[in-house]
Amino acid sequence: MLLQPKQLTILLIFFLHTFHGLAQDPTIDRLRAVISSSAKDEEKLTAYIQLSGKLSLISFNETIKIAERGIELASKRKDSLAYAELSRNMGTAYYFKGEYEKAATLYFDAARIYEQAGKEQPLAYVFNDIAKLYRKNRDLKRAGQNYEKALAIFRSLKDSSGIQMILNESGVVYEYQGDYTEALKRYNASLQIAKRLTDEIGKSWCYSFIAGVYVLQSDYESAENYNLQSLAIRQKLNDTFAITLSFSDLGVMYSAWGKPERANYYFEQSNKIAERMGYKELLSNNYAEMSKLANVTGNYKSALDYFTWHTQLKDSIFTSQKNRQVEELSTLYETNKKEQQILGQQLTIKKRNSLIVVILVMSALALLVVFLLYNRYKWKQKTNMQIEILKQQELAAKSILEAEEKERSRIAKDLHDGVGQMMSAARMNLSSFYNQLQVKNNSEDQSLLNIIQLVDDSCKEVRAVSHSMMPAALLSKGLPDAVDELVSKINGTALQVHFHSEGFDTRLDSNTETIVYRVIQECVNNTIKHAEATELDIALICETDIISVTIEDNGKGFSYNHSHEEEEGIGLKNIRSRIQFLKGTVDFDTAPGRGTLVAIHIPRNSSFVQ
Repeated sequence: MLLQPKQLTILLIFFLHTFHGLAQDPTIDRLRAVISSSAKDEEKLTAYIQLSGKLSLISFNETIKIAERGIELASKRKDSLAYAELSRNMGTAYYFKGEYEKAATLYFDAARIYEQAGKEQPLAYVFNDIAKLYRKNRDLKRAGQNYEKALAIFRSLKDSSGIQMILNESGVVYEYQGDYTEALKRYNASLQIAKRLTDEIGKSWCYSFIAGVYVLQSDYESAENYNLQSLAIRQKLNDTFAITLSFSDLGVMYSAWGKPERANYYFEQSNKIAERMGYKELLSNNYAEMSKLANVTGNYKSALDYFTWHTQLKDSIFTSQKNRQVEELSTLYETNKKEQQILGQQLTIKKRNSLIVVILVMSALALLVVFLLYNRYKWKQKTNMQIEILKQQELAAKSILEAEEKERSRIAKDLHDGVGQMMSAARMNLSSFYNQLQVKNNSEDQSLLNIIQLVDDSCKEVRAVSHSMMPAALLSKGLPDAVDELVSKINGTALQVHFHSEGFDTRLDSNTETIVYRVIQECVNNTIKHAEATELDIALICETDIISVTIEDNGKGFSYNHSHEEEEGIGLKNIRSRIQFLKGTVDFDTAPGRGTLVAIHIPRNSSFVQ
């Protein structure tokens, strides 16, 4: 299929501008230089914000690295507005990488800060970002609600540029709902504003949106006209990100039009730029479309190749999970290997003891001095054997505890990333189904709402269980913050919890932190389940030679005999065995009707990271 001379000229100019647009912006080099220099923190923070904004649609991974460093500086300076702006830029990068949960977390953090600061205009832009997330997941109801919030703010501020943007973005919601008339109405209204403002970027997006509706209506000539207008503006402005999307849009249009050669040509050009940018989602979508084209034209091998690439890109998010599984298998292997070594050493010792017994029998008539010396040697060997066994048992116990915590972490991540994401997908699909379904009566409507609520509650329960099994604060911030997070979740009117910590200027060893946290968690759970208490006091103190933990409630207490530890329940035995592993002590002071006090003391000498 041949292109017309006019189209060939446009394409030639387009590619020249595309590769020019991919060249390094001198402003980016200047901002990097500021960050690397000895400039003041305020100047560096401004450079972090500007650089992450410029890179957010060019290099997603670099944007994330720059924004993370900027957020660290903003936190140090306690500059919440800079923190919010950097979070939004990082969220944009995660959005285009397809990591929507991370993007949502960053967007909502930024929105919270802007709302508290009364910054309406940036808040409206964040509402638009959040709406796009919901739109991407086909939660059109929430997408529309956030678009309306943004539109209301822009109108109150008389911000024509913002109004123009929201009319474009919200039109896509109506497009998804099949209301093409309303979608075109919004796109054309946005176009009129862009023309009045002489906003070339805005005009290019309007043309692109309008072309998309015409493709859905099979008016391909009109779609081609608007797509080429959008393309011309974007190549003139050197907008690499938008150019990549124009390629893809033209590919989709020509594919629907029945012009596979042109479609493939545009998809390939889109892929070249998307690969440089690391835009995996666009690459995956392009390969899916190219697979359909190859299948229609009878090129089944290419169809299979494109579909394979599409699937690999789509599934690439699970690579880290596979790595974790390999690491866990390696841990299990090392644990089994150590256990085999212990068994081998014990067998060797048994053989040695048997040999000693034979020697004793044969040497029974030997001189008394030789006999006494031999007994002394035997006693030393036995002592050394016991010391070695204790060492191996301690190593085995440590390995088991580490394996247990890693298994908890794996299960928590599987719940969060596997079951949690499936439940979230089910929730979004049910919401989409509910929005599209025409119910016959209120009873059916309420039933559907109840089902959606049940799925939503299940999502929250899975998330809560996963965070309980492996609290993020314990990994990132340390023991006091993890306990504080645990307390904040249970503190309420029924049970008032008071937590105090001091002396933790340095992080503890990860095993120590995990064990102490699990013990505190077990004590808190016992209080909630059995004590019927209204107050709970937790103290965590790190002194020069010892770490002290006290957990005291005003509940009903229980009968406890200090001299009969063998009669303790499983929960108390677990607490005692974990603390003994750290060479510490635990004491229970309780009686029926006067509450319970748990006092734990752990030596500090081996608890801190050297």
